Amino acid sequence: MTERGTAISTVRAARIAGPGREFLIDDEPVDIHIADGRIVDIAPTGALRAGGTVIDVEGAWTLPGLWDNHVHTVQWALTSEREPLGHARSAVEAARAMRDVVPLADGRRVGTGFRDALWPDRPTQEVLDAETGAVPTYLINADVHSVWLNSAALAREGFRSADGMLRETEAFEISRRLNAVEAEHGDQAMERAGRQAASRGVTGLVDFDMAWGAEAWPRRVRNGFASHRVEFAVYPFDLDRAIEAGLRTGDVREDVNVPERGRGLVHVGSLKMITDGSLGTRTAACSHPYPGDPDNFGMLTVPAEQLVSLLTRATGAGLAVAVHAIGDRAITNALDAFTTTGAVGSIEHVQLVRHADLARFARLGVVASLQPQHAVDDRDLVERHWAEQTAIGYPLASLHAAGAELRFGSDAPVAALDPWHAISAAVSRTDDDRAPWHPEERLGVEQAIDASVRTALRPGEPADIVVCGADPLTASGDTLRRMPISATLLAGNVTHFG
Repeated sequence: MTERGTAISTVRAARIAGPGREFLIDDEPVDIHIADGRIVDIAPTGALRAGGTVIDVEGAWTLPGLWDNHVHTVQWALTSEREPLGHARSAVEAARAMRDVVPLADGRRVGTGFRDALWPDRPTQEVLDAETGAVPTYLINADVHSVWLNSAALAREGFRSADGMLRETEAFEISRRLNAVEAEHGDQAMERAGRQAASRGVTGLVDFDMAWGAEAWPRRVRNGFASHRVEFAVYPFDLDRAIEAGLRTGDVREDVNVPERGRGLVHVGSLKMITDGSLGTRTAACSHPYPGDPDNFGMLTVPAEQLVSLLTRATGAGLAVAVHAIGDRAITNALDAFTTTGAVGSIEHVQLVRHADLARFARLGVVASLQPQHAVDDRDLVERHWAEQTAIGYPLASLHAAGAELRFGSDAPVAALDPWHAISAAVSRTDDDRAPWHPEERLGVEQAIDASVRTALRPGEPADIVVCGADPLTASGDTLRRMPISATLLAGNVTHFG
């Protein structure tokens, strides 16, 4: 078996799918030759002599390395240490599931992944206290925009809440505290998670963790992390620090002690701003109120003037921006700020879009950074909570037809970090036995792949390569979701094999 870290000089007998195949005259196998981390030649199998280490993929289909363009890395990596609550069908059931959970080393019980928007009962402090007693207990919503705490947890953290629920800014602060584990603990969790990502063909992540990634990621790579490339974001509370440190989007961030295999993996990303809430917490800023709550139009958490100021400062400092905007009011607000400032970057999530705003993405050069799996996960929430909205829900085909650049991600841990889930959801608009949800918004598989990669399989490009167990261009939605991955190469080095 080829070991992790092995430098590959030739991928023999590969069929190319995705970007790069347009330069080939047929689908016959080719050899991909690699040197110094890049593709140096592609030729018919056996036409050129292969030196060094060769892997023969025997006609398997290959793609450029896959990217997840929206990940909360530490929270995702720590998920395996927390009690899963996605199965809970009521507040009582979720609270009861936490009753016998063994506390973590810091004395907290932590659960994650509940979805209360469809529960028949409401989460209350009394319900949670009755099941969890004096042990500080924290339940993180699947959308991470709200956290349900018992009395002991509220007292420990110094917060008050009439129902035990903390939302938006206060919820993010709780998550930051829960994620602030010792560096060695977090780095080990990231190492495990990185290997898992590589097993699904991932060669790059955009990290929206709220910690200071400018130190964390170089440290991890210095200590041997080499599973994928990373672009790390900064948040407004660290903007002054980022400017003082001279961080500019696209710059490599590493130190002199980085091992050769880790060179060039860490780059400065964007300034991330969260400008509204979420559908699951019923705080996404919308044009029409949420049913049964006529005064609730969601929350614009960053006023228009402040957003323009932040975009202006970021642009002047050489930072791109990534603006979280889910509801249609928030998306319009974000596009207005891009128009005013000339900033470059993305809008993250883009789940409810006014018809008039579709063309503005392409006109302004703003990337639509989407999570297609959310469309199938949230379809029941949309039918209940957004039924009266007049904007387009979870548009993919509409944005693509309007000329917008699409990039796919997972929002892990909100959804599983697996680009194949995103590709499948975009192509099929379902992940169960139900009919496709709004099939008019489906994309073709080639369009979905384009939104999931950053490079192409052609000479001069990085040798980030995924070897698939099935032809992705003809696979069904279910096969795409379960796509077997035979090998993943990052800059020509094996990160997954088997």
